Amino acid sequence: MNITAFIGSSRPHSNSEALANYVLEGVPHQKLWIKDLNIQPIDDLRHDAQGFQFVDDDYDQIIHALLTSDIVVFATPIYWYSMSGILKNMVDRLSHAIRDERFPQLKEKLLTTEAIVLAVGGDDPKIKGLPMIQQFQYIFSFLNMPFSSYILGEANKPGDIANDEQALAQAVLLNKQLKTIISAL
Repeated sequence: MNITAFIGSSRPHSNSEALANYVLEGVPHQKLWIKDLNIQPIDDLRHDAQGFQFVDDDYDQIIHALLTSDIVVFATPIYWYSMSGILKNMVDRLSHAIRDERFPQLKEKLLTTEAIVLAVGGDDPKIKGLPMIQQFQYIFSFLNMPFSSYILGEANKPGDIANDEQALAQAVLLNKQLKTIISAL
């Protein structure tokens, strides 16, 4: 079982990364910090005669992670009722990736790649984060990816996620589920 966590925060050791750490504690996984990758914005050439063109950046690392993962975790702060801009940039590029002739197996692989969303915000995130969860539902539905769960946590200052008892309890449950799946293999 391969698990990849896409860390979508621009801040090192963020609350969203900490929530991912709680969920993935003791579970073999890899992390990709989106802020550390050079991912160019999408140049939407879907309707041009030549279609999308090769982009020389780090996005192939994202594609490789998607192709080799059974579960992907999207960890993000909640910014303006949505995911972070750097994570949105990564998600936007999926339009190009699923059409990339170098990776014809990507669309098929996503059919069996389970998605989890972990998001943390400071201003009533359990309500104001719901539009983002709906956005992720539409994204995963478009990609035909199973969307198994999400956790919305509340935190303002660095480290505050440790005070959100409800999010931590959900993280413990999700962690147990992941460990059960891994032990059954």
